[in-house]
This record gives sequence, structure tokens and C-alpha cells, in this order.
Amino acid sequence: MGLQTRITELLGIEHPIIQGGMMWVGRAELAAAVSNAGGLGIVTALTQPTPDDLRREIERCRTLTDKPFGVNLTILPSVSPPPYAEYRRAIIDSGVTIVETAGYKPQEHVDEFKAHGIKVLHKCTAVRHALSAERMGVDAISIDGFECAGHPGEDDIPGLVLIPAAADRVTIPMIASGGIADGRGLAAALALGADGVNMGTRFCATVEAPIHQSVKQFIVDNDERATNLIFRKFKNTGRVAKNSVSDKVLEISAQPDSQFEDIRPLVSGAKGRVALETGDIDAGLVWAGQCQGLIHDIPTCADLIARMMADAEAIITRRLAGMVSR
Repeated sequence: MGLQTRITELLGIEHPIIQGGMMWVGRAELAAAVSNAGGLGIVTALTQPTPDDLRREIERCRTLTDKPFGVNLTILPSVSPPPYAEYRRAIIDSGVTIVETAGYKPQEHVDEFKAHGIKVLHKCTAVRHALSAERMGVDAISIDGFECAGHPGEDDIPGLVLIPAAADRVTIPMIASGGIADGRGLAAALALGADGVNMGTRFCATVEAPIHQSVKQFIVDNDERATNLIFRKFKNTGRVAKNSVSDKVLEISAQPDSQFEDIRPLVSGAKGRVALETGDIDAGLVWAGQCQGLIHDIPTCADLIARMMADAEAIITRRLAGMVSR
């Protein structure tokens, strides 16, 4: 059967499955594996220490796949921001044709990418943000439900409501993100009005994910309850796996007079990287979503995507069609 949607047409991919851009995880080997399996792999720009390192990583990805892949550029408010314009230039100069943007005030980046004929997917956590991005001229929206790993926003709207609410108002292609880990999630997302799905946590638990085997097994062993919502007090909510570090962050944050500075040493990206690369689960934050409860193995990206497509097609053509014909 195959599932052809506005997203497969827009991006020139076989299956409507996208790998989210994840800090320390979105490297060439994972992006290429997802793209080779018919999805869209994404290299995370800011995982690379410098724009020149990003150029090299994009070239490395090209040596591993001849299929389309994208680059994620996440713009975050910061006291000392990275040189976003230089990373943007590296993406453009490298001939990348698809970019996933996320974060704060992306207009100048979107304008520049579009001026160079690059297709832009923008991640949003609210319908109003999706409509704003559509007006900004992006090519597709990735709508992120409350179940997701990372930053789900402050509205707490889960995918079952957020996806159709966005589909009612957004006219450009839309990707569902957050809580999706299998063919059931893909079929459900399409039924709710999305044109494809984006997965982060699920792709962390694959053979090709460039993180320690212990972290992959940690995700498999966790269930849907094993996440913590941190930074709520500071209006920058993040969903991470439950471990001793995120438990401590919650404990400190619950104290009435606590400030962000009190938790800063615990939540550094460098410590999270140590956790992912050494397998020491309690070295730092491990970002993971509620779909941990749906992840029971560590397949190759090719096996995962093939299984998802077969399951989604079976649900659509047999289970649901059978109900209608009765």
C-alpha cells in the first residue's frame, strides 16, 4: 500500500516518519540510518562545537546516505548565544535542502533559509505558535504534544487534542510529535489530521543511535510514568527521564526561595552528554518522553520503520476498514 502524504511529497521521502533533532544524539550515523530506511534523518547543528564541525558532519552524513536528510537549528534565549548566523551559513553553504527549526523568534533564520530554496519545518507546542510560523512562511509544522521529551511548552495539551486542534486551523503540511513510538501512533496521527510523525525518544532506542547501550536499555526498562517535568517554576518546562538528577532538581525547585542558579550545576548540557556517552544514568539529565512505556526493544532504524509502516498499514486497511464494512 505505502502511505503517501503531503509530507512524503514535500520532502521527497518514502515514509512519513521523521527523526527529531536531538542534542548529542542527532549525529550523521543516526540521521543516515533513518534516511536510508525511507524516513527523514536529522543532524543536530548545535551538537557540533563549531560551524566548521557542522560542515564536516553534514559531509559525513552524505558519505553514509544518498537520501534526503535535514539539519536541526534550535534557537534558544541565552546570555551568551552560539553564533547562530554562522551555523546557518554552514547549513546553507553545505547545500542542505531541509531544515528543522525550533525555539525562539526564528524569523530571520526562516527568511534566510527560504531565500536559498531550503524547505523549513518548524517545531511548535501550541496552535497559536503554529499559525504564527505558518504566517512566517515555513513549509511545514511539527506540532509537539505534552507527552514529548524536551520542552512541551506551558499549556499541557496532549497530542490527542493538540494534533486535531492544529489540523483544524493550519493549512500547510503538519507533523505530529510527542508520545509516538510505533505504527499505532503513526496511524492515529494520520487519523487526527497530521501528514506524518516525528520521533525522538524512540530513535534513541535503536542500534544506530550514537549513545551508550545502557541508556538505550534504560529507556526500554522505563515505563510511561518514568519522566519528570523540570523547570516548571521557571516557565521553561522540560520533560526528562526520571533519575536521581531530575529528582534532585525537583526537590530543590520545590523550595519556596529557590532560584535557577540553585539547580544550574545539575542540569548542564555537558553532564547530560556524559550520561549519554558513558552510560552513567545518574551523571546528568537524560531527556526522554512518556512513550518510554511503548518501547520494548532496540531494533535497527530499518527494522523499526519497516515494522511501523506494516503495523500502520494493517491498522488502516484491515482493522479500521473491517469495522466500517461490518
